[in-house]
Amino acid sequence: MKTYYNPEDLKKFGKIGELQKPLADKFFDYYGEVFAEGALTAREKSLIALAVAHAIQCPYCIDAYTTDTLEKGCDEEQMMEAVHVAAAIRGGASLVHATQMMNKINEISM
Repeated sequence: MKTYYNPEDLKKFGKIGELQKPLADKFFDYYGEVFAEGALTAREKSLIALAVAHAIQCPYCIDAYTTDTLEKGCDEEQMMEAVHVAAAIRGGASLVHATQMMNKINEISM
């Protein structure tokens, strides 16, 4: 079955600069700085990235950060817990917008 997602394309990510090298270089410099050790460890940042990857539903990021978190010593339980945090925030973000609906209902009903 063909899909838009081709796991082999993840290996080509570094080549995005072929069409616009100056911007790609800036992006990769920034990306590298973001994931460098800082107030958060590289391991913590990888778990965050894994959770965000699930929230934005990027199969390339899920693939990359599943591998990365495992390589950084995370276990399956930690990884799944991070994904559940992302799911809770994403679900909560949908639900909190119900207040807009409720406000509109009240406005129309009055």
